[in-house]
Amino acid sequence: MNQLIECVPNFSEGSDMGIIRQITGQIESVEGVRLLDVDPGKATNRTVVTFVGEPEAVLEAAFRAVRKASEIIDMRFHRGEHPRFGATDVCPLVPIRGISMEEVAGYARKLAQRIGEELGIPVYCYENAAFTEEHRNLASCRAGEYEGLAEKIRDPKWKPDFGPAEFTPQVALSGATAVGARDFLVAYNINLNTTSVRRANAVAYDIREKGRPLREGHPVTGKIKKDENGEEIYIPGALKACKAIGWYIEEYGIAQVSVNLTNIRITPVHIAFEEACRKAEQRGMRVTGSELVGLIPLQAMLDAGKYFLRKQKRSTGVAESELIKIAVRSLGLDDLKPFNPKEKIIEYLLEDPSEKKLIDLSVRGFADETASESPAPGGGSISAAVGALGAALGTMVANLSSHKAGWDERWEEFSEWAEKGQHLKDELLFLVDEDTHAFNRIMAAFGMPKKTGDEILARKNAIEEASKYAIQIPYRVMGKALQTMDALKAMAERGLSASVSDVGVGTLCARTAVMGAYLNVKINASGLDDRAFAERMIREGSALEQKAKETEQKILEIVEKKIKGEKK
Repeated sequence: MNQLIECVPNFSEGSDMGIIRQITGQIESVEGVRLLDVDPGKATNRTVVTFVGEPEAVLEAAFRAVRKASEIIDMRFHRGEHPRFGATDVCPLVPIRGISMEEVAGYARKLAQRIGEELGIPVYCYENAAFTEEHRNLASCRAGEYEGLAEKIRDPKWKPDFGPAEFTPQVALSGATAVGARDFLVAYNINLNTTSVRRANAVAYDIREKGRPLREGHPVTGKIKKDENGEEIYIPGALKACKAIGWYIEEYGIAQVSVNLTNIRITPVHIAFEEACRKAEQRGMRVTGSELVGLIPLQAMLDAGKYFLRKQKRSTGVAESELIKIAVRSLGLDDLKPFNPKEKIIEYLLEDPSEKKLIDLSVRGFADETASESPAPGGGSISAAVGALGAALGTMVANLSSHKAGWDERWEEFSEWAEKGQHLKDELLFLVDEDTHAFNRIMAAFGMPKKTGDEILARKNAIEEASKYAIQIPYRVMGKALQTMDALKAMAERGLSASVSDVGVGTLCARTAVMGAYLNVKINASGLDDRAFAERMIREGSALEQKAKETEQKILEIVEKKIKGEKK
């Protein structure tokens, strides 16, 4: 698995798309890097860019972008609502796949050193890349902003980690840059029905972890209290891992609470939104919606969708697309402009657009592809698809039961079954394409050269390994389809009686998936050299098939009794 990191540089230009395109063009000029998102903001005069790639390619793209920004953005004339101290204000690296935070921190320091030495820009390393505890917090590194930079970098305590510690003509143009390594951060603005920055700041202070200063006498104008070390004392806010400020966005004519969620496992997006709603209401305001800056992980959206469904006492076992739709509506993410999940959810952007999936075909398209002269998709993919339909039917009955009038006290019971069903359905859908991939691996192995002894041996080993994988995939189909039968049995016993025939059809689908997949296990095992592995898979598969038949009989007996009972 290739290592993958994300880079989210923030550039101090949010209006001139010509300047922004010059910078992003530098990123796109590096092979192996994918530009995922460009999010300019006029009021903040700031653009958040997101791109991913393997570490060395990302470092090169980031360096080129920082260099270009320093050439075409003049910080002496920059004005904007967002705190900033450089043309490239921040440049964080984020681990995405196959790489540790410690490794990413090393890459961040490497990038920082190159920016400082080759471009003559003062650089502070922050978060996990920080060399000192004082530099860990971005807000501390950026305190005083550009206007205070000349004095700050001469202070020994705030000497940059790399680059000049003096306000050179180059630094006057470029300002400073913070380069860090951090977890995924969600930048998120909450819209208020007010134009008052003071009121927005009050809500920001209410929710952010740092809170507000403790003052003597008057809570707003009183002198800030300090501890024995001369440090200001703060009253903590409601939310951990949350930074927030209030500002006015002229573009929209409203005030916002601008939030950075530094650890969405601690404070998820929906919790920040709900807390802001409560605090705003206490101060006579109303939250009208919210705005996502940059990208968001898929799980954060799914968690939000489930949270709001639970508040309604509705089943959370609905499709991924439906959960996202609920999250968008509940958070008001389309309040100011349309929200397109395909452009804002990072996992969707990381999908290979050139990859064609069977499960994305229409029903007719899938049937036509199966009926074509191509040997794949074959029985293995069809078994997985039939199993997915069985899981979908069981999930449907669970959702209908969860929403049945008079069964309000049982909604959680059925919601849990629906969630299990959705998970099994998605697993089986994945296996539809994976079975075809497994078949293609065998074909690729048979196509390997076989002229020399080494080539013959390599080809033989590749065929053996590909064949083992082609056994494991239908075996997984068997296991998932059998688990589906557990959910179907529960729905036959406890679910909506009017839908018991659907349970029956789902059971037949699940049984077919188990038995069909077992045929593929056996045929692929027949040619294996590793007979111990082959015999074990056949033996275990036989046990799964037998259990599926027994479970099918029990479920259908329940189904028939209920159907007869309905007719009386």
